[in-house]
Amino acid sequence: MIYKRVTLFAGHYGSGKTNIAVNYALMLKKREDDVAIADLDIVNPYFRTKDSMDVIEKAGIRLISSDYAGSNVDIPALPSEAYSLVQNKRLHAVIDVGGDDRGATALGRYVPYLLDENNYEMLFVINRFRPLTADAESTVRIMKEIESACKMRFTSLVHNSNLGAETTAEDIFSSVSYAENVSRLSGLPVKMTAAREDIAGELTGRIENIFPIRLHIYGFMN
Repeated sequence: MIYKRVTLFAGHYGSGKTNIAVNYALMLKKREDDVAIADLDIVNPYFRTKDSMDVIEKAGIRLISSDYAGSNVDIPALPSEAYSLVQNKRLHAVIDVGGDDRGATALGRYVPYLLDENNYEMLFVINRFRPLTADAESTVRIMKEIESACKMRFTSLVHNSNLGAETTAEDIFSSVSYAENVSRLSGLPVKMTAAREDIAGELTGRIENIFPIRLHIYGFMN
């Protein structure tokens, strides 16, 4: 797997992008010394990365998010520290972009820096089991809305069709054709297919590029 300095995850609200971002940061920390994960969702109450603060900080990963995350204060503000994501070229950054096009707007201020450095990948997280992304056509439509909002193009897909803790290996395997259709319509490759660690082994040899994950964030939230 090829790693860029900055990896961005975005997707429809409830796609599981935040859990993917947390797992990816934990995996990246095993390879790199300086790793940060940033929650760019400034639309309260959709902050979710901060829910995983304990596991993130225990791993030695820096968490960047609004001081108002998880509070009842609705102030669309990000700390100045967030600019280290694009200014510190030694830092390996994972960015959890806000859900859908509304949340993706916050990324706009960093886009010129990311495009100029050109050492990033932006992954669209897809989940067949969410109502608004149940088919490839609807999924690609949402993808294009997010691209328009943040002024960046996705580079690949993360197949994350799941039903939370109730997900079976067959649920994931039966969704492969959905991911392939999204890939065909979007022209983007499927970089990896996420599966809980306890069922990932059942999919080995059946699906390429399995990414074993733990459910650090439960339910369908982000």
